Amino acid sequence: MSTDLATALTEGPPLVLDGGLSNQLASAGYDLADELWSARLLAEDPEAITEAHLAYYTAGADIVITASYQATFEGFAGRGIDRTEAARLLASSVELAREAARRAEATRPLWVAASAGP
Repeated sequence: MSTDLATALTEGPPLVLDGGLSNQLASAGYDLADELWSARLLAEDPEAITEAHLAYYTAGADIVITASYQATFEGFAGRGIDRTEAARLLASSVELAREAARRAEATRPLWVAASAGP
C-alpha cells in the first residue's frame, strides 16, 4: 500500500479510524468531565494521550484523531494558559499522535488526523 493518504483512500482497502480518544482515556480511568475534555491532558498528562493513541494503533487503527477537539485559545486562557503555550499545546496534540505511531512500530502506514472542534 502506498504511504500517500489520498491513494490509500481511493485504491487501498478501507482504513480504520480510532474509536474515539475520549473513550479510550475514560476506559483507562481518566475523568474527562471538563470543558477541555481530553485536551486538558495535553497540559496535565501528555503521556496518557500518547498511550491512548498507541492502544488504537496496536488494535489495528490506521488513523488516530488528535486530542485537540476542545483545544482552543479561549479554553486554555480560561485555565490561565497564554496564547504561546496554547499554540504549543495544540501542536503537541499532533506530535503526541505521531509519537504513538513511532512506538507502534507498524509495518503498515499510520496517519494522524487533526481534530478541529466548534
